[in-house]
Amino acid sequence: MLLCKRPAALLSLAVLLTSLTACSNNPAAKNLENSLAADPKLQNSPVVFGETSKGEPQSAQNEPTVQLPADFPKEIPLYTNAKLQEVTPASSSNNQVSTRWLSSDPSNFITSFYRSQLQDNNWQILQQPADDVGTFEARRNDLLVKVSIQPQSVTNPAPNQPQTATSIVIDYVPNSTNTAQSTPTNNNTPQPGDPQFIGPVAPNTATSQPTTPNNSTTTATTATSTSQEFSDLNKVPQELRQHIQDLATLGVLSVESPANKANSNSTNLFEPGKIITRRMYARWLVAANNAIYPNNSAKQIRLARESTQPAFSDVAKIDPDFPVIQGLAEAGLIPSPLSGDATAVLFRPDAPLTREQMILWKVPLDTRQALATANLDAVKQTWGFQDAGKIDPKALRAVLADFQSAEQSNIRRVFGYTTLFQPKKPVTRAEAAAALWYFGTLGDGVSAADALKLKRSPT
Repeated sequence: MLLCKRPAALLSLAVLLTSLTACSNNPAAKNLENSLAADPKLQNSPVVFGETSKGEPQSAQNEPTVQLPADFPKEIPLYTNAKLQEVTPASSSNNQVSTRWLSSDPSNFITSFYRSQLQDNNWQILQQPADDVGTFEARRNDLLVKVSIQPQSVTNPAPNQPQTATSIVIDYVPNSTNTAQSTPTNNNTPQPGDPQFIGPVAPNTATSQPTTPNNSTTTATTATSTSQEFSDLNKVPQELRQHIQDLATLGVLSVESPANKANSNSTNLFEPGKIITRRMYARWLVAANNAIYPNNSAKQIRLARESTQPAFSDVAKIDPDFPVIQGLAEAGLIPSPLSGDATAVLFRPDAPLTREQMILWKVPLDTRQALATANLDAVKQTWGFQDAGKIDPKALRAVLADFQSAEQSNIRRVFGYTTLFQPKKPVTRAEAAAALWYFGTLGDGVSAADALKLKRSPT
């Protein structure tokens, strides 16, 4: 039956073609011919169904394009595998610009990226996450930036796409705005007169004027002679308030030089909840020790001379805190190549001070002798810390020795009763000051209050 239909179909087609040829001048034939002809647009621009002319999915063509502001600071590191989702520009009431990003990478990867980028590119880290999620706050010259990292679920994920993602929010204050509201600096280190500067340093810290042996020794004892009044001590926990007040009266926590204080109309803020840097704690440590033992030169920490070879590659001789940091290294109070630690070639002055580092630097000044050998089991049995395994082996001996001071221990005085030490957690300014209020062991030590009494004594 199929064979019978094929000749009929061929015959019909032949008749149609013959008619079109014979009547090519007929208007009706012309219309029929044009309707059957190929579309010239399709010949010149072939299109694959489901894609645009550029080969992109039609859904992508409809997505709005979000671009960074033209003045986005190049110094701010951007995570490569993250897509910009939203930009909130600054307003008249808020000078902060906010950008929101989304990445398919886990949060711990992104946190590790920003931690290393900020540290390696001379950012002063004011706050950083204790775990894999949280917020970085950093400052570089006159640029303030906050990076918040949080995991989140993805609504209606595309095929073969993960159901979870990481949100990255980068907030910053543009340079032009922030410059008008902050004190400009020529480098990343606070200088005398800067509200962030805290002594002691040599009286003349200009790079062109070297530190002499005489003013090095004098600085250690006289930099604490001016008392300091803070207007925000009401924000300090009640149990730590008197400790900070005593140290402030001794002048250990001064944040402004007398000249700058006289020209300033603003009140002085202690900012007790702010994270303290390693550089700042080194200043306070030397200043507190030398102020508490003003008449005992054998217990004072000597500041390094300008001619000394630097122990750390990132603390040069021209650094205002070189005499303090180098002095601590030469006294063997902080790990360095001088003490046999070949891995401690960097001091990282602007990195946050951690709890274990605070104890490691402070306890040798309490015991005034070599620390006994310690192991993990001993720390677990004495302190009962659930996270003792996270403590750096270098700090174990200091943590164990601190336990021998019982109620006068730094850990109990600063953190109270706790079964979690959280050794990698950054230390606040209030906590650091509380640790420096007392030097010594149980029944054999001197507090800042004792030093004040001695200072006020007529004799």
